[in-house]
Amino acid sequence: MTGGSGDPSYRLNDGRPTIGRMSEATPPPSRPVDDQLAAPPPAEFSVEVGPELRASDLRTKPPRRSRRRRVGLPVGLFLATCASTLWVGAADWRPLERMDDWGEMAQTLASGWQQGLVYMLAVLAILLSHEMGHFVLTLIHRIPASYPLCIPVPFNPIGTMGAVIGMDGLRANRREIFDIGLAGPLAGLVVAIPILWYGVGQLDLSQRPQPGEVQLNSPQIVKWMIERQHAARPVHDAAGNASVNAGEWIGISQVNPFFMAGWVGMLITGLNMLPISQLDGGHTIYGLFGRDAHTFARGFIVVAIAYVVINLEQAAVWTPMLVLVILMGVDHPPTSDDSVELGNGRWLLGMASLVIPVLCFPLLGLRQ
Repeated sequence: MTGGSGDPSYRLNDGRPTIGRMSEATPPPSRPVDDQLAAPPPAEFSVEVGPELRASDLRTKPPRRSRRRRVGLPVGLFLATCASTLWVGAADWRPLERMDDWGEMAQTLASGWQQGLVYMLAVLAILLSHEMGHFVLTLIHRIPASYPLCIPVPFNPIGTMGAVIGMDGLRANRREIFDIGLAGPLAGLVVAIPILWYGVGQLDLSQRPQPGEVQLNSPQIVKWMIERQHAARPVHDAAGNASVNAGEWIGISQVNPFFMAGWVGMLITGLNMLPISQLDGGHTIYGLFGRDAHTFARGFIVVAIAYVVINLEQAAVWTPMLVLVILMGVDHPPTSDDSVELGNGRWLLGMASLVIPVLCFPLLGLRQ
């Protein structure tokens, strides 16, 4: 039976009852030390080992702010490039010779607008497919980017300086910047190669280029196409001697809208795939080799400078571009996460893409 307050066993020495004074109660006897060591630790002291923390776990992309893309500037530049390429094509790719007065320009457009229209559609199809390749990949990887921005130049033989997109590349990791950089040239080539093939078939190679006219240097891919389509067609010089035209140089008087658009596509693709800075080739090689790509870029700049010095006749063509690239910065900036691997498929595709400038870039550019 339980005792009540009158039971002496529940009183302290001073006679006061212990009930209601638990803070002064005698603690329960402790267990022997051996029993404490053998007992399992309380549940609240159990330790679970989680996955190892990696450095990449600490890297997070900055929050993506929702920003509306500007529409007016891309549309305005697109329309201006339509006008400049239409004009250049109508002027037989010799615009400066037809810009003496407004009357002559109007007459040129009236007589050559159909040729200009074909050239405009073909060259813009190549440019936009290239830039949309970039743009679509920025959407897939959720990298903020602008719409394609075309660059009109109505007084040079091709009517444009290509197109660009602006993007926040620092938000992309190594794999994403590789995808975005390489998608443009590949998409552009898908459109440019058939146009170029058809244009090569329509070339008039029965005569040599005329003295004093603007001539286009043929990249390797054009030489192969000429060999396939014109190997059996002899060319005659001024003395009437027949020979095979290897297609090293193509005169402006010999071209057609499709060939000219395809040649521009090869020029832009080959130029963009050079392994420098933030060109498409710079993105690609950085994706392949990470910061080791800086060595390739610096070595290429040294070779390019040496080439211009040795071939001074080409200095006027390539020096402005070389200076522009150096001002942009030779080294590719770091991505948001350089530790991301490409995988075997991307690596093989990237290595194969390194031959694009070798095949597409017209090393000697233009001459007159």
